[in-house]
Amino acid sequence: MSGEADRTSIEEEMDTGKETVEKNLKLKERKVSWAKLRRVDSLNLEAGRVSMTAHHPTKMGWRMTLSLAFQSIGIVYGDIGTSPLYVYASTFPNKIKNNDDILGVLSLIIYTIVLIPMLKYVFIVLWANDNGNGGAFALYSLICRHIKVSLIPNQQPEDRELSNYKLETPSSQLKRAHKLKDKLEGSHFARILLLLLAIMGTSMVIGDGILTPSISVLSAVSGISTSLRQEAIVGITIAILIFLFSVQRFGTDKVGFTFAPIIFTWFAFIAGIGIYNIFKYDIGVLRAFNPKYIYDYFKRNGKQGWLSLGGVFLCITGSEAMFADLGHFNVRAIQISFTCITGPSILAAYCGQAAFLRKFPEKVANTFYESIPDPLYWPTFVVAVAAAIIASQAMISGAFSIISQALSLGCFPRVKVVHTSTKHQGQVYIPEVNYMFMIACILVCAAFKTTEKMSHAYGIAVVGDMMITTNLVSLIMLVIWKKNIWRVALFYMVFGFTEFIYFSSQLTKFTGGGYFPIVTAIFLTTVMGIWHYVHKERYMFELKNKVSNEYLSELANNTDVRRVPGIGLLYSELVQGIPPIFPHLIASVPSIHSVVVFVSIKAIPVSRVASEERFLFRQVKPREYRIFRCVVRHGYNDVLEDPVDFESQLIQNLKAFIQQESFMLEVEGTANEQGRSTTTSNNPSSRIIPNQAVSQASSDSIRSLGVSATKSSTFSSPPIQGTEEEIKFIDKALEKGVVYMLAEAEVVAHPNSSILNKIVVNYAYNFLRKNFRQGQNLLSIPRNRLLKVGMTYEI
Repeated sequence: MSGEADRTSIEEEMDTGKETVEKNLKLKERKVSWAKLRRVDSLNLEAGRVSMTAHHPTKMGWRMTLSLAFQSIGIVYGDIGTSPLYVYASTFPNKIKNNDDILGVLSLIIYTIVLIPMLKYVFIVLWANDNGNGGAFALYSLICRHIKVSLIPNQQPEDRELSNYKLETPSSQLKRAHKLKDKLEGSHFARILLLLLAIMGTSMVIGDGILTPSISVLSAVSGISTSLRQEAIVGITIAILIFLFSVQRFGTDKVGFTFAPIIFTWFAFIAGIGIYNIFKYDIGVLRAFNPKYIYDYFKRNGKQGWLSLGGVFLCITGSEAMFADLGHFNVRAIQISFTCITGPSILAAYCGQAAFLRKFPEKVANTFYESIPDPLYWPTFVVAVAAAIIASQAMISGAFSIISQALSLGCFPRVKVVHTSTKHQGQVYIPEVNYMFMIACILVCAAFKTTEKMSHAYGIAVVGDMMITTNLVSLIMLVIWKKNIWRVALFYMVFGFTEFIYFSSQLTKFTGGGYFPIVTAIFLTTVMGIWHYVHKERYMFELKNKVSNEYLSELANNTDVRRVPGIGLLYSELVQGIPPIFPHLIASVPSIHSVVVFVSIKAIPVSRVASEERFLFRQVKPREYRIFRCVVRHGYNDVLEDPVDFESQLIQNLKAFIQQESFMLEVEGTANEQGRSTTTSNNPSSRIIPNQAVSQASSDSIRSLGVSATKSSTFSSPPIQGTEEEIKFIDKALEKGVVYMLAEAEVVAHPNSSILNKIVVNYAYNFLRKNFRQGQNLLSIPRNRLLKVGMTYEI
């Protein structure tokens, strides 16, 4: 027994020794990893704890996939599903002159649907998603992660450590892809062009969000035109639109379960009516699947055939919604729902209408309702109005989502974003934009009055967005997917050429209403471009004028500057270094809290950042200053937390950082601590514009800052002690309260800048800034604990 006990004891000691060796090796590896990160001037300490493994989406079973496919019917396909209401009327505005033209147009419709929604979007573009999210800004974010083309130089090496960053590139390293990447990164023009494409694509979708409700609802209500005048129909449409925009604040999630059954019923109606009409009137229309009829149509009609493409194109409006709304579903669900339900249903509807027109070509002005069998007329009318409202709802929600993305990336003026669903983070409501949309839709209906005139404006916005998507996806295929250049060329030539032909046809309707989406897109692109330009220049100013080490040393030796109990959170956009607003604050109020955290809210080019990876800390040396820098990283679909929750999370992560810092010091030893104590934020040439004085401070905020000598201490505060004592120090400071200090910079053009720059900065930007929400409203900072510090930036 004694021998067995000895052997057991020896084995336990060996196991213990082995565990100790393995632990030391892991610590050594971690130490080397952190040491590498410390060579970079960034907030890097916390990033060493971030998992390197990407979170792959959970593989869904067929039951869940089929459930999502059914749900997607109500959210994604309302727009393309209601197109049969007005396509033939828009294609033949001057009546049908040759009965065979019906077959030619039907053949065009069939192959347009097969080529663009099915081949391009369903089987190619959907795979170019950003962690499951689609849209122009999702494509731009995906490109920015792989290619350094962002105009704001706030990329950090730790961002690549995020689990959702997902830099998964093919194993084959092609020289062509790397050469193109280097050229794009080195070209300022290419950076601006890519951003403009993303902004223009967003502007087009916003324009689509204005036109879709107008044309869809007006087309559905036109079913009662036999008993009402056109003015009355327009009035009913406007009343429905006002109701539609009034209920937006409740969110699509509240009525989401009713969407899919209604749209599914709509598809069943149009497919059944279509099949009925095919067999009743002319089964010969199925010959249109032969593309020869397209050639004959253009040969017979020439220029008029080309002009009619503007109406044909309306059969695929809403295709972009499949990509934009991808975040609520998955690729397989969209593919199944389109190929099995949506595609066949709308093809049957168009074939049935064509069969009806072959016998009654004179009824082309109201083809959809004229072709409905009498017993189904009113049920179809009710379902059509409901489907039109749902189609409008989907595009409005999509417009809200992309505006929210643009806001997160610094490309849209500050607006209030309300998240209406706890299940789907992408479902948002923006009050200011909602009422602007409502007014715009009312004006569009009142001005155009008929779907024929409105269709002239509708197509340009959609095809413009599609062309931008084609360009961005082609770039992704070249640089990120590293596809064969001939495959990329085939993709670009086929889809790019097709969309260009449609776009050229749409442009001929410029004076008839096509000017509306173009003017809207130019206006929105200008607004977003101006906002992003000044946003970028503000950041560059702070980066050039960040606080130097010499200033902090002088501050520590300044007996007039006191530390008072409490925690101060100073917000700025700078992610590297201490912002220039800090010395301005000290000059105005020569007191600072016992714990100071410089907080930067940074948008990461991903859809979402995991909560455990959101806060990135670094300590300003020496440690006894108890000054920290923190970057709060969020994706463009992330929700900015409630101030109470945000404050709690920040303090908890600060404590975790202090524990990790102490652990690092224990591992590295005193010698290594001295070797890595140099701060990399040195900028001796920084220049600060003369201060402007504290712009706003409530009495509670001033009282919490406390300049009383009886409660203040020297700048360095008590000496650094153990981890537990430091956490207790943080808790004690927290008990004294947290004060939010917000840098409110007044941006003016430099006196020596150009006239254009002065107009953009002094007038256009400042007008937008004054008429949209201020920073504290956007961040939901409690007003009784807010201290706004203002200064002037000359850019």
